[in-house]
Amino acid sequence: MSRKQNTSVHLGSKKTERYIQASILLSLKIKPSYGYELIQKISVFGFIEGQVAPGMIYRHLRELEENGLVFSEWETDGAGPAKRVYQLTSEGVEILSFWIDYMKNQAQKLLRFVEMYEEISTKRI
Repeated sequence: MSRKQNTSVHLGSKKTERYIQASILLSLKIKPSYGYELIQKISVFGFIEGQVAPGMIYRHLRELEENGLVFSEWETDGAGPAKRVYQLTSEGVEILSFWIDYMKNQAQKLLRFVEMYEEISTKRI
């Protein structure tokens, strides 16, 4: 069966939220942000296909704040409505560091897997 024939298989489709926490933490390490801005920024990382659901992001932000990884303050400067701006805490920086170590480890495993596949594929041709 070719890849094109099997359209019912969605590789990794059930893991869309796996890296949301790390994405939010990295975005906030780059720059403190409000919810809508975070939604725009984390789509760049490529862990979620399509539009990022605002409810999912705000749920994660509340959880991160409850766990002490981020904190928020209302920004009332400027025109328009007040915005809740989120910032990373020192605990958030530490957890992001753990995420980075985990991702590096996963990337090494995936690369080994691909290299093994390529090695056996070239031998059988």
